[in-house]
Amino acid sequence: MKTQKTPLYLGLDASTQSLKALIIDAALNVQSEFVVNFDRDLPQFATQGGVHRHDDKLTVTAPPLMWVAALDRLFDGMRAEEFPFQHITALSGSGQQHGSVYLAHGTEGKLRDLSATEPLHTQLETIFALDASPVWMDSSTTAQCRALETALGGAQAVADLTGSRAYERFTGNQIAKLHQTQPERYAQSERIALVSSFMAGLLTGTPAPIDFSDGSGMNLLDIRQREWVATALTACAPDLASRLGTPVPSHSCVGTMAPWFVQRYGFSKSCRVIAFSGDNPNSLAGLRLQEAGDIAVSLGTSDTVFGSLRDPRPSGQEGHVFVNPIDPEGYMAMICFKNGSLTRERVRDRHAGGSWTDFGDAFARTPPGNHGRIGMFFLEPEITPPVLNTGVFRFDERDRPVAEFDRDGDVRAVVESQFLSMRLHGERLGLQPRRLLATGGASQDPVMLRGLADVFGVPVAVIDQRDSAALGAAYRALHGYRCYAADRFIPFADILPSSPATHVAAEPDPEAHRIYNTMLKRVARLESQLCIKG
Repeated sequence: MKTQKTPLYLGLDASTQSLKALIIDAALNVQSEFVVNFDRDLPQFATQGGVHRHDDKLTVTAPPLMWVAALDRLFDGMRAEEFPFQHITALSGSGQQHGSVYLAHGTEGKLRDLSATEPLHTQLETIFALDASPVWMDSSTTAQCRALETALGGAQAVADLTGSRAYERFTGNQIAKLHQTQPERYAQSERIALVSSFMAGLLTGTPAPIDFSDGSGMNLLDIRQREWVATALTACAPDLASRLGTPVPSHSCVGTMAPWFVQRYGFSKSCRVIAFSGDNPNSLAGLRLQEAGDIAVSLGTSDTVFGSLRDPRPSGQEGHVFVNPIDPEGYMAMICFKNGSLTRERVRDRHAGGSWTDFGDAFARTPPGNHGRIGMFFLEPEITPPVLNTGVFRFDERDRPVAEFDRDGDVRAVVESQFLSMRLHGERLGLQPRRLLATGGASQDPVMLRGLADVFGVPVAVIDQRDSAALGAAYRALHGYRCYAADRFIPFADILPSSPATHVAAEPDPEAHRIYNTMLKRVARLESQLCIKG
């Protein structure tokens, strides 16, 4: 690689399956990318999809030493390509949300006394009080979730404080399980980190603080006061505050590169490390969803709706409200729908012979509102709304259950019901779109874009942004550095334009939107009935 003289900004993304580096310059141009795949490049850890699934089918973990080894492998590969580490002005990072890392007593001394002639992972094998980190896929803490809700006054009370009801994958409940089932491991833990703060601590050579945004995914942080909830800490485990440290704003500079990285790779001693955050917050930064009403819909295996907001309305049933990673006074909301593209594909295969073109033709043959018919397709147990009973639930114009629609009716029903559900649950959390960005594999389909525009009543723009979490981390490195240099918070929009390059792909039809406004109440009522049955 040719040596760059311009300042560079590095974003790291420690996702479920890989560790990625993405480098931008001050003009936001992507200069280079590097990646280490855990399964392929680190076979000694024997992961599948970056994780270990346990016999109970509920417990899912990853070896934290693997993430250290991945950092060795990543930077060694960059050095082999003569990457100019000395020109990195600042870096930040993204970590898979909800994963927890338990650091044993004496970790800080071992980080401080590293030898630059030896790899990182061989020197840090003994820093973990627990060598299997619970990750976001783990669902083994139902008992701890119910206990937390009881201690705080119910699911809605937990959501009002922490932004979400008690979720099995959230870190506070994972910590409670460790304390209850392996108290000796908890006692050995001097510091408990998230994946994001753990990776930041490796780079600074001292345990790094948890940022407000990723900390919002723990069921422990008061999202309005930006501090730990004392009653939640007490309900989870003793002496927890000292193990977590004091949380910080996401734009904070948490240190400079540790001597090991300076000596081994040639990083500048003055290279600043900006607080790492979670993958979803970093994706919001990568898509530059800066203002209230900036909303993205990711159409993938599962569908996700997320965006910035000012007036949070946490729900005790569904969805999440986090502190906004690029606005210390704002919030972000996120909702996940398990039945996404795979469900739409099942309908396509059944009624359109596997052809998206024929699927689109069938959609166009029925009017908006589907002659009053509503169909809900839950081929997998659904997260939002919480429906356990799988199947297809069809209703006529009077909300009476019916066994079947015609082919075209099913095609329109699956699109309309999914997007109406997105709008319904987004509005419950306070998401009111002024613009909508569509991303993900299905965002190129004109049927999907037309459906989104008509249901939400706003123009839909398409953005094909790969690696939004890594890019968001790089953007946050640049933003955080500018804040550090100015010794004050600078609005994200003053440094980065309000949105990446997009084009409007669909405009709403006012009459169709009026029909969907009427349908929304019916969808809410019918979903509620299914949730009761579930």
